Amino acid sequence: MTHPESRGHLLTEQVNPNSNNLDRLTALELVDLFNREDARTLDAIAKARIPLAQAIELTGKALRQGGRLFYVGAGTSGRLGVLDAAECPPTFCTPPEMVQGIIAGGAAALVRSSEDLEDRKEDGAAAIAQRQINSTDVVVGITAGGTTPFVLGALDAAKVRGATTIYIACVPIEQASVEADIDIRLLVGPEILAGSTRLKAGTVTKMALNILSTGVMVQLGKVYGNRMVDVAVTNHKLHDRSLRILQDLTELNRLEAAQLLESSGKRVKLALLMHWTGLDKEAGARLLESYQGNLRAALNAKNLQA
Repeated sequence: MTHPESRGHLLTEQVNPNSNNLDRLTALELVDLFNREDARTLDAIAKARIPLAQAIELTGKALRQGGRLFYVGAGTSGRLGVLDAAECPPTFCTPPEMVQGIIAGGAAALVRSSEDLEDRKEDGAAAIAQRQINSTDVVVGITAGGTTPFVLGALDAAKVRGATTIYIACVPIEQASVEADIDIRLLVGPEILAGSTRLKAGTVTKMALNILSTGVMVQLGKVYGNRMVDVAVTNHKLHDRSLRILQDLTELNRLEAAQLLESSGKRVKLALLMHWTGLDKEAGARLLESYQGNLRAALNAKNLQA
C-alpha cells in the first residue's frame, strides 16, 4: 500500500525507462537522449492550447481593466515565474507592478535553494494578502508536481479574494486535482533524471509562460505586427532595436529614425504614430492614451477622421 505522504505516483516523480542507463551514456548519447525527450514539450503545449488561449483572454481582459498578473511558485517554478515577470518591463514597457513573480522564500530563493519553504501553505496565503490581491487580479499558480503547499495556499487565498486563478502543473488531473478558473496541464512525462523537474517540466513551463505573457501583451496593444513597439529604450541594444523598428516600418534612414525617436521621448509607438499621422508629441500621446496605448486602433481612428 502506498504511504499517504508518498509522491511516487506523480508523473513528475516516476522513473523514465528511456534513461535507465543514464550513467553509462557517452556525452553525445546524453545529448541525443535529451533532444528526444525535450521534443515532448512541443506536444504538451499543443495539447494545452485551449486552456492557454483561455488564460490569455482572461488575463488580457483583467489587465485592460487595471488588474495585475501574479505568478506564484517555489523552486524552479517560482524562479521561472519571477523571470517572466521581470522581462515584461523591458520588453513591453509595462510598469513593474503589472506583472509580478512571487516565490517561496522571497528574493533570496532566486539564487539559493530554499525548497523547505515551499511546504508552508500559510506563507502562500500571506503573500496574497500582503499584495492586497483582489477581484481585478489574476493569480497563476505554478507547481510541476501539482502539490506544492505554498502554491495551493496562494491559490486558495486568491479565490477567496475573488481573483481569477490559473493552475499550471505537469501531472494529470487525477493525480492532483485543484479548483481554478483555468487548469493547464503540461504532460511531458518522467524526467531523464528521475524527479528533476528543472528539466522537461521546467522547459515546458517556460514555454507556457512565454506564450501567456506575450499573448497578453499582444492583446494589450504592446505589439504592432510582430514588432516590439513598446520596448523600453534603456541600453544600446534596445536603442539599436528601436531604430531598426522605425527604419523597417517607415522609409526613414537611421539618422532620421534617431531624430524621430528623440522627438517622441524615446517611445517607439508614439514615434510611429507621429510619423504616420503628422501629429506632434503631445497630440499623439493623447490619441494613444484614448485607445489604451493600442497603436493600430489609434491609427484606424485617425484614418477614419481624415
